[in-house]
Amino acid sequence: MKPDTPQTTSTRPTTGAVTRSTGLDRRQFVKYSFGVVAGLSGTTFTTAYGGSNHQLRSYPIDGRKVKKTTEQMLAFDFAAPPIAKPKSNKGLHPTEMSRVQDYDKYGYGKYRLANGLPVVPRYDLLANAGSYAAPAKRKRLANFFTMTDIHITDKEAPNQLIYIQQADSAHGGEMTSIYSPVMMYTTQLLDAAIQTVNVLHERSAFDFGISLGDVCDSSRYNELRWYIDVIDGKPIRPSSGAHLGADSVDFQKPFQAAGLNKSIPWYQALGNHDHFYIGSVPVDANPALKIRESYVSDQVWAVGDVLIPNASTSTPMTLPPVVYDLNTSLAGTSKATLNDPVTGIVGNTFYMGVIDGASPYGAIRYTGKAEDFKSPPKVAADPDRRALLRSEWIAEFFNTKTLPKGHGFDLVPEALRRSQNGFACYSFVPKSDIPLKIIVLDNTQLETDGSHDIHGHGFLDEVRWKWLQAELDAGQANNQLMVIAAHIPIAVAASGSLMEWWNPKGQASPSQNDPHAVMDNAVKLPDLIRKLQDTPNLLMWMSGHRHLNTVKALPAYSDEARTKLVPEKSFWQVETSSLQHFPQQFRTFEIYLNSDYTVSIVAVNVDPEVAEGTPAATSRKYAVAEHQIAQNNLRQNEPNRVYFPGSRLKIDSMDPTRPQDDSIDPSIHYGEVDGVPYCASYNAELFKQLTPTMIEIMKKIA
Repeated sequence: MKPDTPQTTSTRPTTGAVTRSTGLDRRQFVKYSFGVVAGLSGTTFTTAYGGSNHQLRSYPIDGRKVKKTTEQMLAFDFAAPPIAKPKSNKGLHPTEMSRVQDYDKYGYGKYRLANGLPVVPRYDLLANAGSYAAPAKRKRLANFFTMTDIHITDKEAPNQLIYIQQADSAHGGEMTSIYSPVMMYTTQLLDAAIQTVNVLHERSAFDFGISLGDVCDSSRYNELRWYIDVIDGKPIRPSSGAHLGADSVDFQKPFQAAGLNKSIPWYQALGNHDHFYIGSVPVDANPALKIRESYVSDQVWAVGDVLIPNASTSTPMTLPPVVYDLNTSLAGTSKATLNDPVTGIVGNTFYMGVIDGASPYGAIRYTGKAEDFKSPPKVAADPDRRALLRSEWIAEFFNTKTLPKGHGFDLVPEALRRSQNGFACYSFVPKSDIPLKIIVLDNTQLETDGSHDIHGHGFLDEVRWKWLQAELDAGQANNQLMVIAAHIPIAVAASGSLMEWWNPKGQASPSQNDPHAVMDNAVKLPDLIRKLQDTPNLLMWMSGHRHLNTVKALPAYSDEARTKLVPEKSFWQVETSSLQHFPQQFRTFEIYLNSDYTVSIVAVNVDPEVAEGTPAATSRKYAVAEHQIAQNNLRQNEPNRVYFPGSRLKIDSMDPTRPQDDSIDPSIHYGEVDGVPYCASYNAELFKQLTPTMIEIMKKIA
């Protein structure tokens, strides 16, 4: 396939010859060619699985086609704005996203290959940024990859929120996190991504990989096992309950996962979706809601529209930061009634639906107003859908075939492991001869914080805050460079949003404090950033959570006017987008010591290679279609507002490193490529000045 030629996803494999140059040596060519031939010939094998014999197909990729986004980008037609109304016959409105069978009719999901996205040199945090000349690279200190927000999903579970995406145009239409057709193919896409990692590892060995959280969509046991088992290279049965369509529907068919190359150690961070219901609600905080029971029930859930904000009800919390009261919505006692002028749907309590595993397009069943059903719709219950506690989630990482033991959680300090149920922070040194420490931080909210709001905020309790300070201090004292890996980023989410640093009791307008919160954040955002900047060996904070490829500078200054940069105290933040939703990418990181003893971090996006005709290729098609239909903003740069929009409500500064003056962040940019109408990726080389002490340390290893 040549660049800039249309590529469509077929429902059957093809056997066309590959003619373009591979750039591989003979050994690699034979290896990758064998994989291609095996995949196209429909290689299967028989294994005992689920109590009976199944023919398991594997989905090998063509390693010759694996390229980073520096070499090629995906491009597709993109006509903004979204379709304004349903039933337009011009395309699909966001609430019509489930009409998968009509994607081809309107041209959704077609993409082509275009030119690569350059690596942008970023000198923002250097004192002489305006005149700086890029130095030669002296030594590579680390080479690793990150994946995040994989959201392995049990799409047949009875307690989903699918119907809101169809019914509520104002709040649900763009919420692809509660419904998108990509949810049917999460295991198969992960398998393709892991194979892509393996190819890159053969070309230039990774020191490690790390997943930055949200491996599950809703903390289910089967979701976690699917995730781990794909990486382990086990047979995968990507269905639940009655296993409808397991013999006929592509996203339901069992398959053999390729597995991660056993020589790559991989580590794990905790995300909010890994221990909250849909990443938002503590499972056991209010037993009356029976959330835990809903996971393993045989009845489809009937609840209110949880996405109607408090501003549309008579609760005292009329404006952010407490945006939602999920408890009343899930209990069916909310005063908010859906009355959608676009979809015409009116009601208070709805059956939320499930994906029909027997439907080739993943039709949605059992949706609508509760009063329209004579009895609750039923599905086959499955105990493997059960919700996991933090401690149970962590324990599963000790039940794997890959290394290291516990995938980082074996490194949790023993005293904290004993005293804290589900403590998920640890640190590790990837290479014994390189003074680089990775600090893996759990900065998700607690199940016991009392809040009724969506639990997507950044948070540290006292124990985690003390632990982080100790890790930073130890790394500084031991002359180690440091990288923080945490699920939730800092200083990029707007104040009053669902992903900002949690501040339940100290709002600029006290009337907007969270009335249900029983605890406070152990550290305010300005104090957290101050501590990070007082740790000059910190190179970078890396995260996921927002499903964006945002890169941000966090400069430190010695004066209140922010005119005197302190380069050594400044650091970078790099976000990686979701593997589930467009652009479905992961990142590679290479950290270099340069000839002038600066350090640079080369951060590059990677599209998983997908074999034509496979479920992973269908996932890519649906991800492109999802973005063409919903058109969510994946190039976000929030202004640091003084007031909440449309009001005189004073809000906290979202970013203490820049003025609170309604301006956007000058350090946030996104890629631009000729021939790519919408680019949600960003590749950069991020330069960091070392302290004199660290320069002397690095000279000894150079």
